[in-house]
Amino acid sequence: MASVFPHHPPVDYAPREQTSVVVNGTEPTDVLQILSSEAAQEVLGAVRDEPKTASDIADAVDRSLQSVSYHLDRLCEADLIEPAETWYSEKGTEMTVYALATERLVVQLGGSADRSV
Repeated sequence: MASVFPHHPPVDYAPREQTSVVVNGTEPTDVLQILSSEAAQEVLGAVRDEPKTASDIADAVDRSLQSVSYHLDRLCEADLIEPAETWYSEKGTEMTVYALATERLVVQLGGSADRSV
């Protein structure tokens, strides 16, 4: 499906190489709960190769914009996806472009990590 944007300028972003999530039993982590959702996994997959707007993601995963926006918010809170750019439609509507915040997610059981979410 064609985008509502007049053009897609390139998005310059650089995700972190790795994010570690430590599961140690004393401090709960929401990341695993967020990732347990099939829809959240589909949203992550949709932005794996290139950044996209919420409406482009919704089209790619065949889900409602409301559902995708909910999962984008949760994935942003978990620091797995981040706003990378702003595009404007022909009518001047501002749209956020989302990209992966990290290339690799490592789940560690116990211990500590250099970067934990």
